[in-house]
Amino acid sequence: MKQTIILIIAAVLLTLPLAAQNSNIERANKAYKQELYNEALKLYKQEAQRSGVSSDLYYNMGNAAYRLKDNVHAILYYERALMLDPGNSDARFNLEFVRSKMQLPDDAGDSWFTNWVDGIVSRLSSNTWAIIAILTFLLLLAAVAAYLFLDNVMLRKIGFFGGAVLLVATILANLAAFHVYRKATSGSNAIVMPQTVTLSTAPRTPKDKDEQAFELQQGVKVQIVDSITDDNHTRWYNVITAGGHKAWLPSTTVTII
Repeated sequence: MKQTIILIIAAVLLTLPLAAQNSNIERANKAYKQELYNEALKLYKQEAQRSGVSSDLYYNMGNAAYRLKDNVHAILYYERALMLDPGNSDARFNLEFVRSKMQLPDDAGDSWFTNWVDGIVSRLSSNTWAIIAILTFLLLLAAVAAYLFLDNVMLRKIGFFGGAVLLVATILANLAAFHVYRKATSGSNAIVMPQTVTLSTAPRTPKDKDEQAFELQQGVKVQIVDSITDDNHTRWYNVITAGGHKAWLPSTTVTII
C-alpha cells in the first residue's frame, strides 16, 4: 500500500512540468490571439528558458516580434527556427516576407541557380537527408542484386539503369546532408541589429574615411570568420557578407543566430 501511494505521488509530480509547460504555451497563444503581443513574447521566452527551445517556439516568437513591429528580432527568431528545422516552411515563408518588407538584399550571395539549389536542399534537415541517403543506398543494393542474379532481361535492365540513378541519388543525398549539417553547426552566422553599422578595415573604430569599409543595414545576415579583443576589451568580429566582402565590426552590433 505504501509503495502504491509513493508511485502515485511520483506519477503526479512527473506530470506537473508537462502540465505547466502546456499551460504556459496556452497562455502565450491566448495572449497572442488577444493581441497582447508583449505578454505573448514574454511567455514564449519564459518557456524557452524553462523547457528549451524548438523550431515552433522560435517561430511563435518571430510572429510576436513582427506584430510588435520589431522586424529585426522577427528575422532573428525565424532564422533560429530554420536552423533547428530547415523544413519549417511557415518560418521560411515569414522570413522571406519580412526580409522583402525591409528591402534586404539576397543573403545567399551566389548565382540564382546556386540560391535555388540551396533553398531546396535547406528545406530538409541533415538527418532527413541522411535517411534518404540510406534508403537510396539500400535500393541501390537491391538494383545491383537484380542485375547480377536475375535471369529476366527486362528486370536486369531495370536493375542496371535504376542502379545508376540510385547511385547518383545516394551521392547527392549525402552531399545535401553534409551541406545542411555544416550550415546548422557552424554557429558563425549573425544578424546586424542596429539601423546601420559602419564596418572598418581593421579591428578598431575607424579614425578616418580610409578605414571605413562599407555600411550594412539592420537585418542583414553576415558570417563570422574571425574574432579579436582589442586593448580596450572590445570584441571585434571579422565578417563576410553575402557579396563576399570582408570587414570588421564590434560584436555588440550583431546577434549570433
